[in-house]
Amino acid sequence: MKQFENLEDAQTLALAIVDTIPEPFLVLDDSFSVMAASRSFYECFKVDAAQTRGRSLFALGDGQWDIPALRHLIATIIPGQPAMEGFEVEHDFPAIGRKVMLLNARTVTYAGKDTANILLAFQDVTLRRQIEQEKAALNAQTEHLLAQQRILFQEMQHRVANSLQIIASILTLKAGSVTSEETRHHLEDARERVMSVAAVQTHLNASEGIDRIEVGAYLVKLGSGLSASMIGEGRPIVLDVVTDESIIASADAISLGLIVTELVINAIKYAFPTPRPDARILVQYEVQGSDWSLTVSDNGVGKTSDVPPSKGGLGTAIVKALAKQLDARISSTSTPAGLSVAITRATFVARLPQAA
Repeated sequence: MKQFENLEDAQTLALAIVDTIPEPFLVLDDSFSVMAASRSFYECFKVDAAQTRGRSLFALGDGQWDIPALRHLIATIIPGQPAMEGFEVEHDFPAIGRKVMLLNARTVTYAGKDTANILLAFQDVTLRRQIEQEKAALNAQTEHLLAQQRILFQEMQHRVANSLQIIASILTLKAGSVTSEETRHHLEDARERVMSVAAVQTHLNASEGIDRIEVGAYLVKLGSGLSASMIGEGRPIVLDVVTDESIIASADAISLGLIVTELVINAIKYAFPTPRPDARILVQYEVQGSDWSLTVSDNGVGKTSDVPPSKGGLGTAIVKALAKQLDARISSTSTPAGLSVAITRATFVARLPQAA
C-alpha cells in the first residue's frame, strides 16, 4: 500500500495499534526482548516504559516476569507452533499482588528473513477465578449441608415409621382385650388411620426429594403399596393410578397421600359388599397451571344405607380437614354404577374418564 512505503509511517501505525489495545499487550523480538508494550500493560502491572522497552521480558521489574510457566510457554511451546491461546499463568507480582493471567501468544515470521516477532496478549482473570473458587467452596458447603439434612431427614422418617408401628400394635392389642364391641370398632378404626399415615410416610420416604417431590410417581408408589397391603386375594379389586407430572411441596404430598388412603380405604370397605371380577378403584391426579384435581372413583354400588353417614365418619372428617388445608373443595357423585369423590382446587375442569 502506497501510504506504507515509508517505514516510519508503518511503525507509527503499528505502535498506535499496540497502544490502543485495551488488554495488556507486548511485542517481543526473537530474543524475547520487549520491542513495544501497550499503555494498558504499563497501567496494569505498574511498570515504567523506560525500564521496559529493549529489555528482556524475563528481566522486567527485577525479574518479576521470570516465571517458569511463562518461560516454558515462550521458549518451548511457541517455537513449535505459531499460536497458543488461553495459557494460564498465576504469579505473585511485587507491585500488584497475586494475579491469574490468560496468555495468548502468536509468532510472526517474515518472508526471506530469519527473524521473527512474538505477540503476547494478557487477560487478567484473577477476579473470575476468585469467584469460581468461592462458588465451588459454596457449592461444596451446600452439598455437605444437604447431605447432613438428608441424613437427619432419613433418621426422622425412620423414627416416625417406628413410632407409628408401635402405636398401631398397641391399638391392636387394646382392641383384642376390650369387651365392648363399640370400643373395639373405634380402636380398630383408629388403628386403620395410623396405618394410613404409616403408608403415606413409607412411600414419601421412597421419594428422592425432600422439600419438593414428583407427585405422580409418589401416588403410583402409594397405590401399589395400598394394593399390596389392603386388597387380599379373596377380594380381587384393581387399583389404578393415573396422574399428570407435577412437582409439589412434600407437605402437600403428605396431605394428598392421606386423602387418597382414606378414600381408597372407604372404597375397599363399602363399594364392593360382594366380590365381583371387574371391581375397580381409580385414583386420578390432574394439573392445569396452578390448579389441580384429585379424584378417587370406583365402579361399586355407590352410597347405600350400609355406609356410615358422611357427616359422622372419621374418614370423611379427615378428608374434609385435609382438603381445607390444601385450599380445595370436595364434591362427590354417587350412582348405581359407582361413587366418585373429587378434591379440587380453584376452577379445575376434569378431562380424564371415571372408573365407572
